[in-house]
Amino acid sequence: MITSNQCFKRFGDPRTEKYMTIHYFSDELRAYIPALPARIYCHQLLVEPLNKALKTVLFNRLEKEIKTWDGCFNIRSKKGAQSMSLHAWGLAIDINAAWNGFNKTPTMDMALVQCFTDAGFDWGGYWTRPDGMHFQLAELS
Repeated sequence: MITSNQCFKRFGDPRTEKYMTIHYFSDELRAYIPALPARIYCHQLLVEPLNKALKTVLFNRLEKEIKTWDGCFNIRSKKGAQSMSLHAWGLAIDINAAWNGFNKTPTMDMALVQCFTDAGFDWGGYWTRPDGMHFQLAELS
């Protein structure tokens, strides 16, 4: 699992917003997954695995399992911690937040989770203090 310390060492202070890009979701993805915004501001490393995960969602006909898009880039600390969230570097996303709150039992469909974990994400629903809405890159390539 990637840590904020690793991100500081590799990318520097997130407030510099290095390595960030505006990623436009394809019209095809947005047609099938209406919760997706037209574009997101994210880390360059997030684009390929996120597109892979979303294409797998479509392939497995799980598009209706993504009810809401709840964010990506947000310079902030982790909830209940001093270290920075991976959202600060645009390396994490949140979906279906209303049903998968922090420190609550996740309700995310496990087939949907598998689409993301197979594409290179860690899921916050597996953590000791679950964050079922949260997916973050598992490795820095």
